[in-house]
Amino acid sequence: MYAVVETGGKQYKVQVGQTIDVELLPAEVGDTVELDRVLMLSDGDDVKIGQPVVEGAKVMATVLDQARADKVIVFKYRAKQRYRRKIGHRQPYMRLRIDQIDA
Repeated sequence: MYAVVETGGKQYKVQVGQTIDVELLPAEVGDTVELDRVLMLSDGDDVKIGQPVVEGAKVMATVLDQARADKVIVFKYRAKQRYRRKIGHRQPYMRLRIDQIDA
């Protein structure tokens, strides 16, 4: 059984036991998070597609870690103008373990 969930403006195909990295959610490490924006459920030949979400479906996950991604360097410059800007950015993310998919 798998589900397609939406969180943080992105869609993820998840199965029980899988770990995923999502945008930061308001939860602490060890908390249980409910993802209720389930767009699709599949259990073998039985497929439910939401309009836009599947009613009553939810995915339960446990927060394993909060971290920041690798640094991305943004470098801007204009040729022959003596203009240079170097900026670094590390996006925070949350690692979730999928515990349960409720249809």
